[in-house]
Order: sequence, then structure tokens, then C-alpha cells
Amino acid sequence: MYVACVTVFVKPGKEKEFIEATVENARNTRLEHDNVRFDVLQSEQSPGQFFLYEVYKNPNGLKAHQQTEHYLAWRQKVADWMAQPRQGVRHFSIFPGDDGW
Repeated sequence: MYVACVTVFVKPGKEKEFIEATVENARNTRLEHDNVRFDVLQSEQSPGQFFLYEVYKNPNGLKAHQQTEHYLAWRQKVADWMAQPRQGVRHFSIFPGDDGW
């Protein structure tokens, strides 16, 4: 599995709109062949901080996702709502792993 962990800081007052746009993107992403999971999390202590946890079958799944119409629309829609550039870190899943651990 291939995992993208993305931290997003949203400008005050834009949290609701960000959530709506991001949930729409996540729902569409879940329909993609190589997507396994897409969680949208909001910090309890800092409501403007979000964490997107995306799991794909392989790195190509993430690459394909980043070319979809819904992702490109989301990226454009939320760009002005971000307090700073989003921070993404990519990972290979150890546990659970592809070998059934």
C-alpha cells in the first residue's frame, strides 16, 4: 500500500467550506480503482488544521488521482482558503502490509 498524509492549515472562517469541498473530493476519490481509503480529519485543538490520510494500492494510484477532474477542481477551489501551503508526506505501508501481515 502507498499512503499520502497531507496536513492543511485553513484560514479562520473558511473551515466549513474547506470541509464541504474536501469531503466531496474524498467521496469521489473513494470511487477510484486504486484508492483504498481517504480520511478527512480536523484537529480538536486547532479547528483550522486538517489531516488527509489517503491510501492507494500503489504509487501509480496516487499519480492517477492527482490527474482526476475532482482532484484538480478541489485543488483550485481550496487554494485561497489555505493559510500556508499544504504539507504532504508519502509512505509505504508496513502494517498492515500487502503481504497480509
